Amino acid sequence: MNVAVFSDTHTNTGRMVKAVRQYGPDVIIHLGDHDRDAEILRGKFPEIPLYRVCGNCDPAPIAPDRDVVQLGPVKAFITHGHLYNVRYGRLDSLAYAAQEAGAQLALFGHTHQAAYEEMGGVKIVNPGTAGLGYKLTWAWIQIFDNGGIACEIRNL
Repeated sequence: MNVAVFSDTHTNTGRMVKAVRQYGPDVIIHLGDHDRDAEILRGKFPEIPLYRVCGNCDPAPIAPDRDVVQLGPVKAFITHGHLYNVRYGRLDSLAYAAQEAGAQLALFGHTHQAAYEEMGGVKIVNPGTAGLGYKLTWAWIQIFDNGGIACEIRNL
């Protein structure tokens, strides 16, 4: 299973749409700021399952602030990250929340800095920012039938 993960689009959706069109993922995940940008993806790619959460810049959010989604054999905890103090470089509360949810994968945004690491048996991925910043990025995650996870941070 191939998963495209975007965060912090801040209404700049053109490159995100282009990436989905080019790579054709099996699932799309949008991690907020602006959660309504996910509606553009849903409208352009109605055949691709889409999961989303809101961020701290979503004054009237229509998505939850966290969710747990099943990606093949892997359970993923998804959140924007602002509720877990990720901006200060501490990922322990995020990893703990994912562990408590029984997730093997935690996806977050908020910092506009791409990252991929493991903590406490949880693979943690931040796709970076797809909308604002000097370097626009997103994450391409592969979920294998045996539960293996591979991640690549890609430029937009």
